Amino acid sequence: MPPDRSRRRPAGLTAGRMMASEQQTVLDTVLESGTRDDEVRQPRPVRRWLVPLLVVVLLAQMAAAMVTTAVQQTPTIDEPVYVATAAEYLHGQGIRYNPEHPPLGKLLIAVGVAVADPHVDTAFDGPQIDLGPHLLYESGNDPWRLMFWGRLPVIVLTLLFGLVVFAFARELAGRAAGLAALALYSFSPDVVAHGSLATLDVPMAGFLLTSVWLLWRARVRPRRYVPLAGLALGAALATKMSALPAVPVLLGLAALSVWTASRGAEKRRRLLHALAGAAVLTLAAVAVVWASYLVVDPRLRWTSQDQVPVVHGLRGILVGLLPFPQAYADGMRIQFHFENYPWEGFLFGRVYTGHLWYYLPAALLVKTPLGLLALWAAGAVVLVAVRRLRPVAPYLLVPAAVLLASAMTGSRDFGTRYALFLPLFLTVAAGCVLAVRRRWATIATGALVLFVAVSSVRAFPYYLPYSNEAFGGPARTHLRLHDSNVDWGQDLGRLADRLRERYPGERIWLVYKGSGVPSSYGIEASDPREVPVGEVRGLLVVSDSSVAKARGRLAELIDSSRPVDEVGHSITIYRR
Repeated sequence: MPPDRSRRRPAGLTAGRMMASEQQTVLDTVLESGTRDDEVRQPRPVRRWLVPLLVVVLLAQMAAAMVTTAVQQTPTIDEPVYVATAAEYLHGQGIRYNPEHPPLGKLLIAVGVAVADPHVDTAFDGPQIDLGPHLLYESGNDPWRLMFWGRLPVIVLTLLFGLVVFAFARELAGRAAGLAALALYSFSPDVVAHGSLATLDVPMAGFLLTSVWLLWRARVRPRRYVPLAGLALGAALATKMSALPAVPVLLGLAALSVWTASRGAEKRRRLLHALAGAAVLTLAAVAVVWASYLVVDPRLRWTSQDQVPVVHGLRGILVGLLPFPQAYADGMRIQFHFENYPWEGFLFGRVYTGHLWYYLPAALLVKTPLGLLALWAAGAVVLVAVRRLRPVAPYLLVPAAVLLASAMTGSRDFGTRYALFLPLFLTVAAGCVLAVRRRWATIATGALVLFVAVSSVRAFPYYLPYSNEAFGGPARTHLRLHDSNVDWGQDLGRLADRLRERYPGERIWLVYKGSGVPSSYGIEASDPREVPVGEVRGLLVVSDSSVAKARGRLAELIDSSRPVDEVGHSITIYRR
């Protein structure tokens, strides 16, 4: 037997080498996860509580902004139907209304509606357009209280998605990157604006980002994270159908993650594992969609209040192939019918009918803080240029690009809310700029984050009509954009306060674009379009979306009036 030479080695030397090896392993692990070198070599006890404290501060200021906005704003155009449908779900009315959107987002809103405990007229059988106003204004409920509680679950979700943004960026490029990404997210005017509403755009985008983050983690532990990613993808699909274009991308990412995780196995086995990963993702997502419908009605009874349109061609074939309930398929048919409608748009002072392919990029250029635009672009470049970050580029950039391309082909040029996934995906990428370990990169990133924060705070609490400094700020957004970019009916309550404080006893003529009922807020007004122009005397109050597309008698009234006031950067008051 050969002598055991290892026994002759000095114990101290062996232990020293083992310790050095362990330290190197830890260092390599930390560096691979994106933590900075100086954080390893110079640990400071204060950092244990400083980072969580900063996370809490950033989310607290975001929560304060969203709650303030939610309390002050009256119902936007889309909110009443979601809140009323949620109330219908709570009272066992099944899937009767709003089939063009799946139930999960409205089930989340229902959590807040349940706390408000509104009176619901279960005998109501009118059209969908009247469902929300009937619940808010004709059923003995307090619209302010009901809307706040309906918005609160979306506010909580928006804050939780902020933690996903922080965690994702931190894993990629360290704690500073996570904090930078979270700061950009928490000060994003679009996220704050729509995160404070009982709508579906932020929940869908947040669930998609969560799914992508879990797929990225599946590169190490696929058995744990692929099913969870499938659940998150299913939540996005069960919230809004606009998540469907991302499905093929996420299936490919699931296969890629499992392929990476099975490195070392033979190629055939790796391929089978990758296909199995995509299959697991699909099954989990489909299960969540079915579950959301079964929660609303275990018997899946479905009768549409309106006639479901027939969809032909490739779209019709795709709808028929979806492994979802009939109500989901019919909802898609309704969405495709909307896409065939000749909607009227407004961009940079031009009123047009139809669709402009460049509408969303142009609107994003106006509505996104300048510092955020710069960091989005820099983050995308860093993901591609920095070798250790290159593997995450397909996870962050490809889904965002596919969703943006899909949104740009849509026929409804109504607002940047159709691209609300960008402030989530690209903000994570923006935080990764700090992976460029140069002093100038750190200083530039810090300055741009501060610029975004100042721009956002200056808009408080008018986040919906926000535009950046290059386009004049919130007060001038109505000159370039309309609808949910500026005026979504959110300022009816503020208008009532303004008229009561500054113009008591005056005759009011009102052209209001929104779902609110003016008389419910104490506004007694007449429609100036129903009488001859010469009879319109006093105050002419017009929503800015209506001003943007005014024609005929309304255009004549506005041209012959003098603007004297504005409310919330979304309503203009004229003197006649």
